Amino acid sequence: MLKQTCKAAIPVLAITLLAACGNNPTNQSAGNTEDTATAAVAAAPVKLKDEKAQQLYQHYVHLTTALANDDSAEAKNAGNAIEAAAKEVPAAATIGQNAQKIAAAPTLAAQREQYIGLSNEMLALVKATGLSSGELYVDFCPMANNEEGAVWLSATKAIKNPYFGNDMPTCGEIKETIK
Repeated sequence: MLKQTCKAAIPVLAITLLAACGNNPTNQSAGNTEDTATAAVAAAPVKLKDEKAQQLYQHYVHLTTALANDDSAEAKNAGNAIEAAAKEVPAAATIGQNAQKIAAAPTLAAQREQYIGLSNEMLALVKATGLSSGELYVDFCPMANNEEGAVWLSATKAIKNPYFGNDMPTCGEIKETIK
């Protein structure tokens, strides 16, 4: 008898839980319509007009993420990748030099110091090259660079500070949008 009661109660319980959580088919399809609309409004991925500059930018994103995550070893890897990619972009010699210094830097602080110049050069390169899709944000941290401030490029509006990482992850503001 207990076995039969349990068999009957399980489907009823499952239906009740699904309804209570809003997972019924009506709510789900309405949610999917909203999600699709939101996805359509979401920004297109960033793509630079020059393919070699695009590859360089991807490595820059890798470096920025590593610094924001306080990951010195990964920043060295990204620095090496930027240095190699910069050799393929005629206007990127200074970027390559800064990247080499980041890869060779003994500390996270030294890597971040070199990142200042690299970010300024990347900003100039991106503006000169232009975007074919998406948009980039020029973020600014007023406390970086001995409180003179420093910029970095980001594909999102969320501030993820590469200059102070986990100590002050949201310190900064968007100064400019590149379209």
